[in-house]
Amino acid sequence: MYKLLIRPLLFLFDPESVHHFTFKMIRFLSVIGFSGLFRSYYEVKDERLKRNVFGLTFKNPVGLAAGFDKDAKLYQELSNFGFGFIEIGTLTPKPQEGNPKKRLFRLKEDQAIINRMGFNNGGVVEAVQRLKENKNVLIGGNIGKNKTTPNENAVNDYLICFNTLYEQVDYFVVNVSSPNTPNLRELQDKEPLTKLLQRLQDENKLKPKQKPILLKIAPDLTESQLLDIIDIVKVTKIAGVIATNTTISREGLLSENKAEMGGLSGKPLSSRSTEVIRFLHDKSKGAFPIIGVGGIHSASDALEKLEAGASLVQLYTGFIYEGPQLIKEINRAIMKSNKA
Repeated sequence: MYKLLIRPLLFLFDPESVHHFTFKMIRFLSVIGFSGLFRSYYEVKDERLKRNVFGLTFKNPVGLAAGFDKDAKLYQELSNFGFGFIEIGTLTPKPQEGNPKKRLFRLKEDQAIINRMGFNNGGVVEAVQRLKENKNVLIGGNIGKNKTTPNENAVNDYLICFNTLYEQVDYFVVNVSSPNTPNLRELQDKEPLTKLLQRLQDENKLKPKQKPILLKIAPDLTESQLLDIIDIVKVTKIAGVIATNTTISREGLLSENKAEMGGLSGKPLSSRSTEVIRFLHDKSKGAFPIIGVGGIHSASDALEKLEAGASLVQLYTGFIYEGPQLIKEINRAIMKSNKA
């Protein structure tokens, strides 16, 4: 129904406008009693799907990636589609508008999206108020820096987000890999990244209970840089890695929108993100958990990432193109495979 009727209609309109409209519709349907219907149809309940990763118990290994529910406005309703966890953000200390519109583009022929949103969000304090209403959704908090904050002061922004969100999220994700905030990816260099993660870990150790901290990396890193990532994880003892964020590569694209600036997500990213997962897993000898994300548009795409070494997977663009049925299909496929 989604791919035959709903998606063709939604794809007639501007993608960012459709995003906000969809949020309103999901919220409305949930208010009038559709939450239970969504859960009964899409959720797959089975003990075999449970995963214990970095000290947390996930009811299933399929999550929603950051960027979809930036401001934690719809995490409860979205979880009713069968997600095992929801990652909100990227959040910054201060609210910011992000980059000028138009900043979100569909590449239908490539089953992809290009975005240059620029960490548009209402600020971490506002999100915390909504997260206080959380009942039972496992939440990841993806954090970043404000656009106006210079890189030499970036650690302060991440610390503000970490401390403000600490009571409300189950794990943290440090985002230094978005291509849409000027100079942000420079923080992926070994020295500044080690300092940033170590400072967050030092702050984490002061808490009554430490929360897992993960690093989200770009798919555009070289093998040398990926080896640096393995060293950094080992030195700082963070909990794991999310592989991968969007790419700046445009290789092999067909759509006329391929020249748009921003990060590319969706099907064209599938192979590269899996390569990164496999490289990190093999070279580190499975020393840390990996959440696999990038180009998952089918159950087989998800299984491929799990086979490559991912412990969990996340959806974003595949969720938009394939609909919530994809979550159900992946969980059922996992149960049938030797990954259950």
